[in-house]
Amino acid sequence: MKIAIVFFTYWHCGSGSSGGSRVDALVARDKSGLPYIPAKTLKGHIREMAESLGDCTFVNECFGGSSNDGTDGKEKDVCYDEKYRGKEGKCYFSNAIIEEHIDKALSSYLFTTISSTKIDEKGLAVDGSLREIEAVVPLKLYATIAFDEGIKEEYKEMIKKAFRQVKRIGLNRTRGLGRCEITLVGESHD
Repeated sequence: MKIAIVFFTYWHCGSGSSGGSRVDALVARDKSGLPYIPAKTLKGHIREMAESLGDCTFVNECFGGSSNDGTDGKEKDVCYDEKYRGKEGKCYFSNAIIEEHIDKALSSYLFTTISSTKIDEKGLAVDGSLREIEAVVPLKLYATIAFDEGIKEEYKEMIKKAFRQVKRIGLNRTRGLGRCEITLVGESHD
């Protein structure tokens, strides 16, 4: 199953690295220096929406069993089930990448820096609160979802429902970043 992710706003899927004194958080980049969404991030966003569908058997079969049983002080996962604990899922996600060839010289135009700071009750910037993150301009990425043989056809339909519910991906989703739409390739936007 091939999917397209169309971003309508700037977005940031982090690399876990900082840019030193220049930027606090860098975007994940592939070996060519182009932005991408790591498979684990994509899978996590779709899993969250799959859990909202209310069929935990589907979630555990497709995405794998959670090990968060709530004993470590965290809230227990919605679909935690001891019989699936540690079991691998039957749905496999690729990284979401830019498919079109982009000249390396043009790739620098895909990135921008977004700054933010904390404001106190007097309306003044709090010392030391300035943060800058690297973000990516709106564009389209592609990924694939593969399934083990014998996976129920209804699960493929449910995963389509789940990915269609994802409306934002990445960091600062509640602050306007990462607004997107995920479609099956061949549907709208393709």
